[in-house]
Amino acid sequence: MNKGKGDMLPAGQTLNRKHILIGITGGIAAYKSADLTRRLIEAGADVRIMMTQAATEFVTPLTFQALSGQPVFFDNSDDSSGMKHIELARWADAIIIAPASANTLAKLAQGRADNLLTTTCLASEASKYFAPAMNRVMWHDLSTQSNCKTLRDKNWAQLGPASGLQACGETGEGRMLEVSDILTAVAQGFKSGALQGLNLTVTAGPTFEAIDPVRFIGNRSSGRMGYAIASAAHEAGANVTLISGPSHLTPPDVTSFIAVESAAEMQHAVFSVIDNCHIYISTAAVSDYRVKNIATQKIKKTQDTLTLELTRNDDILSAVANHKNRPYVVGFAAETENIIDNARQKLVQKNLDMIIANDVSTNTDEQTDIGFNSEYNALHVFWTDGEQGEAEQHFDIARKSQLATRLITLIARQYKTRKNQHAKNTA
Repeated sequence: MNKGKGDMLPAGQTLNRKHILIGITGGIAAYKSADLTRRLIEAGADVRIMMTQAATEFVTPLTFQALSGQPVFFDNSDDSSGMKHIELARWADAIIIAPASANTLAKLAQGRADNLLTTTCLASEASKYFAPAMNRVMWHDLSTQSNCKTLRDKNWAQLGPASGLQACGETGEGRMLEVSDILTAVAQGFKSGALQGLNLTVTAGPTFEAIDPVRFIGNRSSGRMGYAIASAAHEAGANVTLISGPSHLTPPDVTSFIAVESAAEMQHAVFSVIDNCHIYISTAAVSDYRVKNIATQKIKKTQDTLTLELTRNDDILSAVANHKNRPYVVGFAAETENIIDNARQKLVQKNLDMIIANDVSTNTDEQTDIGFNSEYNALHVFWTDGEQGEAEQHFDIARKSQLATRLITLIARQYKTRKNQHAKNTA
């Protein structure tokens, strides 16, 4: 599972499959960003490059295009839609401004959006980092220090600067932080520790119910959301068991991966681990029905019609929610209509702690496709709150990997709240 790609990072840290957007501003340290690009790609990251006009005077865009294998974006880039900043903002898991000039730091601190880089940063909910690089006097100027503090207060992470000999011949603070240190800091930024030591089970993908030895009944689930949640939970420190129906996706780095095909196989796998599970997240699109009598040989096409008798599968999610030693139970509701009402109804009917609803219809008015087989989604989350009854939160359209990180943060918070309330009630 791509274990070798993260070998340059400390144990337990990886940037594999992360979408990293590097913003390069004007300064001699721009040449270091070429090495940063190369090292990120070697660590398994998918990298895109944005450059200010000043940056192109130090290193050519062609250099970064060759290194990343992708087009480089800057103010004069071709963009017929005029929405490149939104596309890049949604795409990125993290944005790294390296080097970050004094001028760009001032713009970002003030919330200005007068070029592609600053506009993208303003439009993005990704993790953001800046690596200052400038003359030592410019660095110590009160305006620069104030701008850096403003960015830190806005949840930007500051990387450096380092101290040493500068291009101007002077010695002092202002050198761009070494690439290896930037790499480690960004990798560590994906590790929240919010679920440290907890056992978490995730089901993902479809189930296939056999008709005969070569045919089956299935659904359109790709497993993307479940795989993303499993990965995010692993990054948050959980011991993750991922139970997956058939999927073309490469399994993420988790503690245990169990491949299944049918609903019955998934149910058996779930209940083999449920007694040691703290949190159970059901993203799998489990078939509601299976064929009652599976043909032992391939059914021949001899008639114009074929009648199959179906029998209902057990409801795995409800069974887990009503288990004697139940974990904190999170369900998914993939709906094509009445999304919110159906989700709220399932939250109560299935005795869940939380339910996450998404629209899988093809009649969405959004520009970005969401739901099955898409890398993007938009979610409505509802959960039970002992003091306030029902609570909810909406997540706008974002990549499923980004939504997974936000969901894990929410789930971890609600799990700990529920645990504290239980401790208080039994004290």
